[in-house]
Amino acid sequence: MAMNKLHDEFHTLDMKSGWEVPAGYPSGIQQKIIAGGLDEKNKRGSRTRLLHFDPGCYTTEPFVHNYWEEVFLVSGDLVVGNDKEGKGGESFQPFTYACRPPGAVHGPFRSDTGCILLEIHYYDPV
Repeated sequence: MAMNKLHDEFHTLDMKSGWEVPAGYPSGIQQKIIAGGLDEKNKRGSRTRLLHFDPGCYTTEPFVHNYWEEVFLVSGDLVVGNDKEGKGGESFQPFTYACRPPGAVHGPFRSDTGCILLEIHYYDPV
């Protein structure tokens, strides 16, 4: 399966810059793309990103997308399944993992203490 990622040896990531709010997310959630790119229109590619939640930040609606998603909780806490006011849900701690196929409904999400997620998004090969 060909991916659009470059050979990139170990190096220190700049954790202070390069963060942006993904479309449809509240301002307290930011992403940093660390490899590749995802072409959602043409359903190709792969990307690896970090997703950072500020403490107390939450989303209000479930997510669904047409690509695979693998998520690893690196640090902090992540609550899955909160309501529109950020209440309720199931809490997860670091070193937990999820793998979601295209079309899987997931979320909403909250972090009480803040968190960093490592996410890999990709399409099935044609």
